[in-house]
Amino acid sequence: MSLSLFSPLQLRGLALKNRLVMSPMQQYRSPDGLVGAWHLVHLGSRAVGGVGLVITEATAVTPEGRNTPFDAGLWNEAQVAAWRPVVQFVQTQGARIAVQLWHAGGKGSHAHPAAGFHYLPPAEGGWPTKSASAVSLDQQHTAEALTRPEIQQLVADFAQAAGRAGRAGFDTIELHAGHGYLFHQFYSALVNYRTDEYGGSFDNRVRLLLETVEAIRAAIPGSMPLLVRLSAVDFSDEEHAWRLADSVRLAAALQQRGVDVVTASAGGFGMPDRAKVVPLYQVPYAAKIKAATGIVTGAVGLITTPAQANDLIASQQADLVLLARELLRDPYFPLHAAADLHADLAAVPVPGPYGRAFEAS
Repeated sequence: MSLSLFSPLQLRGLALKNRLVMSPMQQYRSPDGLVGAWHLVHLGSRAVGGVGLVITEATAVTPEGRNTPFDAGLWNEAQVAAWRPVVQFVQTQGARIAVQLWHAGGKGSHAHPAAGFHYLPPAEGGWPTKSASAVSLDQQHTAEALTRPEIQQLVADFAQAAGRAGRAGFDTIELHAGHGYLFHQFYSALVNYRTDEYGGSFDNRVRLLLETVEAIRAAIPGSMPLLVRLSAVDFSDEEHAWRLADSVRLAAALQQRGVDVVTASAGGFGMPDRAKVVPLYQVPYAAKIKAATGIVTGAVGLITTPAQANDLIASQQADLVLLARELLRDPYFPLHAAADLHADLAAVPVPGPYGRAFEAS
């Protein structure tokens, strides 16, 4: 049976009605880590629009894990309560919802983007940042190197946030392990200069991520899938930069520890050659990881048309297609794509009150 963008997908006990996913996008509208009406509309409208899975913006597991004071959080019960109505509305629209758990590490403590996104020192409402090593990731301040006890506490923080995700009603969890944030700060030798068991060799540099995966896997039901977003490459020519072969090796290790999906993004410590930033430019990362390991993969990056998205699934280069800016432009992309591709609307049911707008003319 041939696959299409509107084929269902089963991940452990979670059934997705189609292969379209809303990619995480920061909103910077969560003082004290609390989501509200904006998130209900922002995430809910994409569920109404027909995506199979909504992934929240990166959601911090501790106050110090945020990038700005306005990032969403899941470190206390008030935040659990704030997420519940958002989660429930998304689910009533036939979509499923994942929370992306995250720690910014040395990239944390910045002002709101509208205020310039500059480093916020503690005296101005910021906090000390911690990373794998004492490095500057924003050319404005130097993070402190995490101690072993602090690393152990971080693993526990992620596991506790996973438990809160379950109490909030989330269907699944994604770990953000890319884009230069904490886990990437450990597995990339560009910024990890440690000489203990969390630095040096490949196995040591991926240790924090694997330990966190194991802790989360133990904290959530066996029926709940676990997703991870990686930066498949560092976009750097330096000798010790993270390469696609490293991501294949890491994906296999994640799979062995109960990870069900890897989304292959890229970058975080370097910028790509602008001439190579073209539609589908990151798809080969997902395709290679899928071919080499057999793990379910998500493709992301400049995917903007129904034909592009459908071809990725039909050709089995990826199992899921994640859309970001295109869903900002068009919250109803799945409904429009179903019409363009002549898909069975049972796979993307039009909400009853909107039916007249999608009737065949």
